[in-house]
Amino acid sequence: MSSMLIRQLTPFYGSRQAVKPVDMTVRANQITAIIGPSGCGKSTILRCLNRMHETIRGAYATGTVMLGDTDIYDPKEDPTMIRRRVGMVFQQPVALRTRNVYENVAVGLRLHGMTNKADLDGAVEKALREAVLWDEVKDVLDKPGNALSGGQQQRLSIARALAVKPDVLLLDEPCSALDPFATVSIEELLLTLKENLMIIIVTHNMQQAARVSDETAVFMVDTSSGQALGELVELDATSKVFTEPREERTELYISGRVG
Repeated sequence: MSSMLIRQLTPFYGSRQAVKPVDMTVRANQITAIIGPSGCGKSTILRCLNRMHETIRGAYATGTVMLGDTDIYDPKEDPTMIRRRVGMVFQQPVALRTRNVYENVAVGLRLHGMTNKADLDGAVEKALREAVLWDEVKDVLDKPGNALSGGQQQRLSIARALAVKPDVLLLDEPCSALDPFATVSIEELLLTLKENLMIIIVTHNMQQAARVSDETAVFMVDTSSGQALGELVELDATSKVFTEPREERTELYISGRVG
């Protein structure tokens, strides 16, 4: 899989349209950042990319999202299997409170049918190593996941997503609750992970987008129709977006004059 093709993707909350139709191509082995002011639809679009959006009561999306040869919105596609291919990490570290460190990673593997103890052990260790967490937790695998530090819990969430071998990793403000040291560790991890994954990150931190992403998508709010609609206004190489934006709205946002 070399890219994710997004065509006319339009999310709704009941009868209310949230974002204008989105057309963009996201490439594998890159980090694509989604930035923009609050309320512009960044997180909504992200959740549409693994069909998490429709888990909100009354929410749905129209359009096409091609993941390789698969249209994830084809009615015959199982959303659970889509979410296996497109993992997601949320703003707040999610260490499942009733599970220890080991089971926090194993839960997805068990859900998808892995039961052999040796296979589980190997897969859990591999995911924790990929998340650069193994050396820190190998002796406390039986301890509660939420006993770890915030940065460790976020890497545990990433390990849980990686365990089922996704093609894409979505991250929604993954560092907003972390201290600067933990933020650096997550950013360094993402730069390593992109060698084998497509990564899409929503961030309110433009410096973070500039540090880690290869391409940046800028969303803004359009009120010309009388309602506030999120809108993709620019998608380009991160270096160009931050130094030579094509759109005036992008320049105004990046310079801090709007948003």
